[in-house]
Amino acid sequence: MSTDSSTSAAPIRTAVVGFGLSGRVFHAPLVAADPGYSLDVIATSDPGRQAAAAGQYPGVKTVPDGDAVLALAADLDLVVLGTPPATHYPLAKAALEAGLDVVVDKPFAVTSAQGQELIALAERLGRVLTVFQNRRWDGDYLTVKALLEGGVLGEVTRFESRFERWSPEVSKAWKAEATAADGGGVLFDLGTHLLDQALQLFGPGTVVHAELQARRPGEKTDDDCFVVLRHGNGVVSHHWMNMLCAQQGPRYRVLGTGGGYTKHGVDPQEPYIVAGGSPLDAEYGVEAAEWAGQLGRDGHLDRLPTERGNYPEFYRILAAKISDGGSASALSVPVDPAGPVEVLKLIEQARELAG
Repeated sequence: MSTDSSTSAAPIRTAVVGFGLSGRVFHAPLVAADPGYSLDVIATSDPGRQAAAAGQYPGVKTVPDGDAVLALAADLDLVVLGTPPATHYPLAKAALEAGLDVVVDKPFAVTSAQGQELIALAERLGRVLTVFQNRRWDGDYLTVKALLEGGVLGEVTRFESRFERWSPEVSKAWKAEATAADGGGVLFDLGTHLLDQALQLFGPGTVVHAELQARRPGEKTDDDCFVVLRHGNGVVSHHWMNMLCAQQGPRYRVLGTGGGYTKHGVDPQEPYIVAGGSPLDAEYGVEAAEWAGQLGRDGHLDRLPTERGNYPEFYRILAAKISDGGSASALSVPVDPAGPVEVLKLIEQARELAG
């Protein structure tokens, strides 16, 4: 797996706004590991996180918030937003208007209308705008994608996808206070990934069933959800998101006319970084053999090794796009923001259907 984005262009001067899980585990390590970028600024209001950022990335400037980053816009090229969802629209809008290219973590915004407005603004200003739907580069998702593209399973008759965790207490202060209008709840969080993956695999879809429940004490939005999509190609996909799940089901269960595939566990990239690893390590993204999925065909069950996960690919593609001329380049962004807008529309459908 290569993380080399080196070109004749100078490194892309980058600020990461937010140094919680998103900024600390995903964005800052990936940006710092890619020679196509220079990690210049990290914004966080928490003194402990400021100290951690300065210790982990010597020479990086730490500032308290997004406004302080925008004050440095003349010395930056790219802003990465790893902040709570309700801040995504105003911060992205301000960064675009300041002449910067922008990466927005998922969910893109808290409404599809906000997402569409940001897309139109980026196009008008000639800026690059993309959304960090990083789980398009999960190893298990890449494995499922390869099976479907290769026709190994035949015509898909059932698709099941889950993100289930045992987290009986709401762990973050902003999540404890966030309503659906703020982008709170597991549907906006983990559900954004599941719905995005389904649209990537099977094309446009419509929500035909939705169950949204709040089960944990203090949960203001939802932490136990089930959403069913009917795709235009006829596939019906089923999606579970649960933060109060003491016994998790398979991450994927895919049945087709030619075989089936079942996969437990979660992609190892996030826990690897949390444990202190680097995207540059040889073992980064490699799943332990015992977590291999099971491929069933002709009455036989065989272990199928999981593809290597590759979150750095997002930033590699983005660096190529920006370095090749930004919005004027014929190269694609890693994630067309129109896709995450369609995910937001599905979330809106699910909330309306669930009442």
